[in-house]
Amino acid sequence: MKSLFVIMLLLGVLSCSKGVETQPVDEAPVPMAANSGDFQQAPTDVDLLVYKSASCGCCADWVAHMQEAGFTSKVEHPEDLVAVKQSWNISSEYQSCHTAVSRQGYIFEGHIPAYVIQRFLAEKPANAMGLAVAGMPIGSPGMEMGDKFEPYDVRLLRKDGKTELFTRITKPR
Repeated sequence: MKSLFVIMLLLGVLSCSKGVETQPVDEAPVPMAANSGDFQQAPTDVDLLVYKSASCGCCADWVAHMQEAGFTSKVEHPEDLVAVKQSWNISSEYQSCHTAVSRQGYIFEGHIPAYVIQRFLAEKPANAMGLAVAGMPIGSPGMEMGDKFEPYDVRLLRKDGKTELFTRITKPR
């Protein structure tokens, strides 16, 4: 049974990160950036601009989680998600399957709970670039799998490239 669960999880991750991209009629892909600065635009008409693969269901579930918490969002499907992450200097060890940029110019990488982002935006830590949840932790928003849950860290990303623990999520909320 455990082997079947692991296989299902791996298939989900692979389909999210390397799946065949389908594009809804109203959401055309964003062309690959000519240079890394092309993605460094903070949204002005929504709270979050989310870059994700068109085929990634867990990312769509995270966007729905954010909308349920009151965040407005716009979703774009770039041909090259790595270029988005590189343009924001997100180290590969903190990358996940989607990147969100806030109206204030902060980045939120991965499956961060809405209440953690709300706390971050209220506190506005000095020299902060944003937050990251590396990988795709089971039980994080968008990665719910019944009653399964693995604790995970939310890292504070600093403008100087350093990181520190912002909070540790030890149980689902």
